[in-house]
Amino acid sequence: QVQLVESGGGLVQAEGSLRLSCVASGRTFSSWTMGWFRQAPGKEREFVAAMRPTGSSTNYADSVKGRFTISRENAKNTVYLQMMDLRPEDTAVYYCAGRYGSTRSYTLQEVYPCWGPGTQVTVSA
Repeated sequence: QVQLVESGGGLVQAEGSLRLSCVASGRTFSSWTMGWFRQAPGKEREFVAAMRPTGSSTNYADSVKGRFTISRENAKNTVYLQMMDLRPEDTAVYYCAGRYGSTRSYTLQEVYPCWGPGTQVTVSA
């Protein structure tokens, strides 16, 4: 069973930046689709970004396009979420998610069997 652990969350002012990291256990990380989701207080968890196993394809929610960048470093079993121009509405718990192999349904939570515990991101106005 692959375990995922996020880090890098914190408190930042609006228009600031943060980089989240997610480290995965296991030896087949390069074959995993990795995603980032977030859940704001009182709201359902939503898709943020995803990257295919080869790293050649990335996808983003409309709300973060142009501000967030997902990337991966397979040698370190790590996926990143670089967040720039943060807004108060980006405040949420951010979760890393992963699944072995590719999928066209990368925005759906149910296709990811592995999840990290989450890391809090708070953006002040």
